[in-house]
Amino acid sequence: MPQDVLDRLTALERRVRQIEGRAQIRPAMNQILNGDTVIGEGGQLIAQAPGGTPVFTVGQTAQGDWGVALRREGGSWALSVGDDFESGGQMVRMFSRSGEVIVMDDAYADEFLGRPWMPLQMHPTNNRGRYTRSDYGTAWVGRGPIHNAVAWFSCQTYAGSGGAQVRLTLTADGSSRTVDEWDCGPDQWTSHTVDYPMDGIGFLDHVTFSLEHRAKTEGQQVETRLLSAYTHNTTSPEQAPTPPVTLAATTAEGAPHAA
Repeated sequence: MPQDVLDRLTALERRVRQIEGRAQIRPAMNQILNGDTVIGEGGQLIAQAPGGTPVFTVGQTAQGDWGVALRREGGSWALSVGDDFESGGQMVRMFSRSGEVIVMDDAYADEFLGRPWMPLQMHPTNNRGRYTRSDYGTAWVGRGPIHNAVAWFSCQTYAGSGGAQVRLTLTADGSSRTVDEWDCGPDQWTSHTVDYPMDGIGFLDHVTFSLEHRAKTEGQQVETRLLSAYTHNTTSPEQAPTPPVTLAATTAEGAPHAA
C-alpha cells in the first residue's frame, strides 16, 4: 500500500510538471488576425534589412514629422510621404536609384503635379516668319491640359526697322488674358522668357496659349521662334497660383475638390 501511494504521488508530480510546462508555451507572435495596431504620441514601426538598413518606417521621425518612408536595401530612398520640412507639407516623392526625385506633388500648390515637368503643345502658324503687319498676328498656338503650377516659355524675335512687339495670351473658359507683353529692338534678335503661375487654372483644366507678334512699323519684317514651352513646379510660396473660383469656394467650405 505505501508503495502504491508513492507511485501515485510520483505520477501526480509528473502530471503537474507537464501542465506547468504547457502553460509556459505561447503561440508565435508574428500575426495580427483581427483588430488594429496603433502607434501614437510618437514612435515608429521599423522594418530592417538583414544588414540593419531600415527599408520601411512609419510614424514620427526624429525631426518631429509624421510620415512613411521606403528605402532600398542599400539605404537609398525609394518613396517618402511627409518628410518635406521646407514647405511644411506632407509631400509624396518617388526617387530614382541615383537619388533624384522623379515623381512628386507640388510643395506650395496643393492641387498640382510637381514632377515630372510637362511639355506644352505649341504649333507654328504661317505668321511665325516674315510677318509685316502692325496689328497682332498669331505666330504659335497650342491647347492642352495643365499638369504643373507654372508655365515657362522661351522665345526669340527678330524685328526689322522700327522694332516689334510680342505678347503671350492665355484663353480658358472662353476668357482671354495677356500673360506678358514686351518690346523688341529694331534690326536685331531679342530673347525673352516667361515664367507664369497658372492663376485661376485648375489641375487638368484645358487652356489655349497664343504667342503673337506685330511690327511697330507697317511693312517691316517680324519673325518669332519658340525655343521651349513647358510647365514646372513652384519654387517658393510666392509662386503658387491663385486657385480657381470654384476650388477656392469649396476649400473655404471645407469640402474636397472633385477633379
